[in-house]
Amino acid sequence: MPSSFEQSMYQLIVETSTNLPADVRRKIAAAREAEDRATRAGLSLSTIAQNIEMAECNVSPICQDTGMPTFVVHTPVGANQIVMKKEIRNAIARATKDGKLRTNSVDSLTGSNTGDNLGPGTPVIHFEQWERDEVDVRLILKGGGCENKNIQYSLPCEIDGLGKAGRDLDGIRKCVLHAVYQAQGQGCSAGFIGVGIGGDRTTGYELAKQQLFRQVEDVNPIPELQQLEEYIMDKANQLGIGTMGFGGNVTLLGCKVGVNNRLPASFFVSVAYNCWAYRRQGVLLDGSSHEIKEWIYEGGSAVSMADAPVDTTGDGAEVAAKPKEIVLQMPLTEEDVRSLKVGDVVILNGEMHTGRDALHKHLMDHDAPIDLNGGVIYHCGPVMLKDDAGWHVKAAGPTTSIREEPYQGEIMKKFGLRAVIGKGGMGPKTLAALQEHGGVYLNAVGGAAQYYAECIKNVNGVDFSEFGIPEAMWHLQVEGFAAIVTMDSHGNSLHADVDKDSKAKLAQFKEPVFV
Repeated sequence: MPSSFEQSMYQLIVETSTNLPADVRRKIAAAREAEDRATRAGLSLSTIAQNIEMAECNVSPICQDTGMPTFVVHTPVGANQIVMKKEIRNAIARATKDGKLRTNSVDSLTGSNTGDNLGPGTPVIHFEQWERDEVDVRLILKGGGCENKNIQYSLPCEIDGLGKAGRDLDGIRKCVLHAVYQAQGQGCSAGFIGVGIGGDRTTGYELAKQQLFRQVEDVNPIPELQQLEEYIMDKANQLGIGTMGFGGNVTLLGCKVGVNNRLPASFFVSVAYNCWAYRRQGVLLDGSSHEIKEWIYEGGSAVSMADAPVDTTGDGAEVAAKPKEIVLQMPLTEEDVRSLKVGDVVILNGEMHTGRDALHKHLMDHDAPIDLNGGVIYHCGPVMLKDDAGWHVKAAGPTTSIREEPYQGEIMKKFGLRAVIGKGGMGPKTLAALQEHGGVYLNAVGGAAQYYAECIKNVNGVDFSEFGIPEAMWHLQVEGFAAIVTMDSHGNSLHADVDKDSKAKLAQFKEPVFV
């Protein structure tokens, strides 16, 4: 029988993974109001809102990448932290078994997945004592896609597009703006950032991540940092990167900045980027019973994400026409994909196949286990559960595609694949292969794991299960799977266009502001 503390930790994990807090929901709702509902960004935000409510209703992961569980625990003096750590680990393993967390702990040397989210360094648990009787536990689930867009600067430095960044507030400003620009849509924008000024390389990143535990709507008590946060929110949303990097008015949903002292020889600015699926929650426990006394962040149920009526732009102008929708049956023909152009919304029916890093590496030197001619590869590491009836998909949003750039073009040509689905776009090597071979890149909405799981009607089979559940090749029967063409067979890339445009806008902020 689990202890009261272990049960409270299980409840915390489930709530964090499945129910976005109210302060985050309010920011996403405001972003929807700032975008035209008929644009790519507007359609994506509507999907995000729908996904948030589905996750809460289904008590299933908001995003299939449930991230690296990171706990910060404040305990009374004398609390047995050894037992607490063991019981947190038990709760993690149980939540993984129940499909509330994806199996995310991988041996860095062998690539083997532990299957229970336990292993050296997983989960991350920080203990601190305080002179109170209660136990305060906070958890953040930060996925790998946004974690990969974290960045650290050592001042002074030269920043592409912004020039020299010195060891002052203005240099910090340039670093933070560049951090938002470089994330583009690969971090599942619109996102949130935590910024750590000072410390060493390790504590700088820790400080940046700590900022993500702040309330979204709080005010920085340090006037200079309050001014910086407000400036970044204003200027970042002028870059035009938008939701999923599709372009738009809202690129950043929150910016929180903290500062530590540093060594005279070092000046680090560390930025922790978090996707829109900003999953963090906390509980205050009774010091004796370890039962939950209160939740630290307001519950998500307080804010509805339901659609509001679509209105005009506010000045009497008509809403832009809805993007063209094209229904296709898989497998696809070259004629199917050559007819597609950037901006088209594609609705897919039939069988598609998941494939991530391990599969792409394997296929470079081996045959595929099935005929992939005309096939569609989905960059996805789903959350799966198995019962007597077979495998069931619990969450299935896209992963960041750029990791497959070294392989994708060659694999498409080698096996006759016609489409790739992912998020964040791919690079020039893949774009050239799409043009030469006759292929297309489809951008799904990052983090919308429940929305896409609903489209999956059956698991037809699985290959390479030895790679672990996220990296296995799942064969999925889908209906009504929607994605947007962002790279076509005619040499066009929305991602390259948005990157170029946002870089030009970034350069407008080169001149000193804080002096």
